[in-house]
Amino acid sequence: MKSELTVRLAARLSALRAARGWTLDQLASASGVSRAALSRLENAEVSPSADVLYRLAAAHEMTLSRLMSMMEDGFAAQVKRDDQPLWRDGETGLSRRIVSPAAPALAGEVVECKITPGTHWVQEAPDVPGQEHHLVMLTGYMHAVVDGEAHYLAPGDTLRYREHGETRFVTAKGQGAKFMLCRISG
Repeated sequence: MKSELTVRLAARLSALRAARGWTLDQLASASGVSRAALSRLENAEVSPSADVLYRLAAAHEMTLSRLMSMMEDGFAAQVKRDDQPLWRDGETGLSRRIVSPAAPALAGEVVECKITPGTHWVQEAPDVPGQEHHLVMLTGYMHAVVDGEAHYLAPGDTLRYREHGETRFVTAKGQGAKFMLCRISG
């Protein structure tokens, strides 16, 4: 029996592909997900893995959280701290709390990020090329390199950019950093 989420996700994926005017073959080429798997997903015959969802979100030039939020109707005006998803990456020293998640009716999301001291975090390619970002430093100091341009950030500084290439955040051995990141989809 198909779950309600699987059916809603299938409809959303089909609608996203149709909105771009893509065939299954074109989406397969853009996402790296086979045509057969895409067909089964759009017919709600299977539920996708996190990796497949990530690749489909990237093909549609959106974050995974934005894709998942599209399964919901409307949006909650208030998001309590206990309801804000938190991800920690033990390898990189980066943690992210989605304080204001994406929603179909909203253009952006806000993420609270913390980086431990002595961290060298690299994202080789953007999740969504050209996506608008506003990074506001709250505490600590950080060296940020966005598309080859270096920036030294201190508390209260703001860095505004559109992601097109590699992004690198580096903190000193004795100093971590905390910042808010607003990501706006076009």
